[in-house]
Amino acid sequence: MVYARSLPKGPYTPALPPHKRSTNYGYYNPMDGGGSMLTQVQDTYPAGLGEPINVIISAYSDSQVLQNTLANGGLINYFQSFGFSTECLGQHAGSDQAADLGDGNGYLNETAVIRWDYGDANLGTCQETVEGGNHFRYWIQNGQSADSGAIFMATSYEMPIAEQHNIVVNGYNLGRDWLVGNATSQSTILPTANITNTSTYSGQTSFNNFTYTTTATYVSGLLQNSSNGINHYQSVAVNGLNAIDGLVAVLTVRMVQQPDSSSSSSAERSYHPKGLLWTFLAMTCAIVVSLL
Repeated sequence: MVYARSLPKGPYTPALPPHKRSTNYGYYNPMDGGGSMLTQVQDTYPAGLGEPINVIISAYSDSQVLQNTLANGGLINYFQSFGFSTECLGQHAGSDQAADLGDGNGYLNETAVIRWDYGDANLGTCQETVEGGNHFRYWIQNGQSADSGAIFMATSYEMPIAEQHNIVVNGYNLGRDWLVGNATSQSTILPTANITNTSTYSGQTSFNNFTYTTTATYVSGLLQNSSNGINHYQSVAVNGLNAIDGLVAVLTVRMVQQPDSSSSSSAERSYHPKGLLWTFLAMTCAIVVSLL
């Protein structure tokens, strides 16, 4: 499950984060502003269930990483550095979920859904859409009452589309930990059953000649160790344990190397297939999904 990319070498000193991100923890607790660490999911049974927001990219991360862009080593490029990418052919699949981060914006649908790319940042998320795998939705805490700039992520491991993308057994905890394992380039799968609020991991990843160091720290108190209110709680809970363990992984990301501007622009331009290729790939994906 661990997927690492080659790491270029070289020093890099990023810009300091903006002053507005001077929070106690690198984020504001959504519940302090009337928000929730559970998403709103449409048409659950029973009604009102949600999915855990179980990963946060801290606002103490380098400001360049927190920019919601592929360019200049931004957030999307960071996701690609550890094996995740944007949705298949840029087309959103599945239902939206909403989150209230307690920042005054109320409930908003996810900024985007990001999927495991199976080693191919261009087309691999099409495979994840069909076969299932790790994925997450994310939101940015940027409302006027709690403008941290932190990234909140609801991560889980889903079944294939033929099984309605239901969540695998223990899939919220596993999805979180497999993401952390990849983001910190661990050589083995993280031991989910043994992780506590004192667990930390660190490592480097790279994509498009941008290199990042990620430190993950697990914290308690934002989510409950519970099945109450959790979507798919009947099937996700394992061996009498709760559907989620109540831990949230907080990632602090530093950019430690970047290319010169000309090589970066070239790499980013090569990311998007164009014209007839887009049309052909979209038609192929649609046919595959319709046959399931």
